[in-house]
Amino acid sequence: MEQSRVLKSLSAMAHDTRLEIVRLLVPRGEEGLPAGSIADALGVSASGLSFHLSQLEAAGLVTSRRVSRQVIYATDRAALGGVIAYLLNDCCARDPDICACTDRVTP
Repeated sequence: MEQSRVLKSLSAMAHDTRLEIVRLLVPRGEEGLPAGSIADALGVSASGLSFHLSQLEAAGLVTSRRVSRQVIYATDRAALGGVIAYLLNDCCARDPDICACTDRVTP
């Protein structure tokens, strides 16, 4: 993954609402959630949600698809994994102490 794409992804996630969107969508997998459900779950206005989703989509972290009248959003797990892999592999040189910390992280 290119550094510029990783930076764009990290920048997109560097906002509490956008990070909460990613947290909400990851467990939903490819099924994702409709925009209205995301807004309800996070207590965000439709216009505010639209702004945040567009930032995540532009960074390649979120995908959208239309189903009837709804727009369904899901995380691009490969892209998110690519950002994490870049941080571990390229930035941290697979340092064993840093990698060991990832095993100890609790949800």
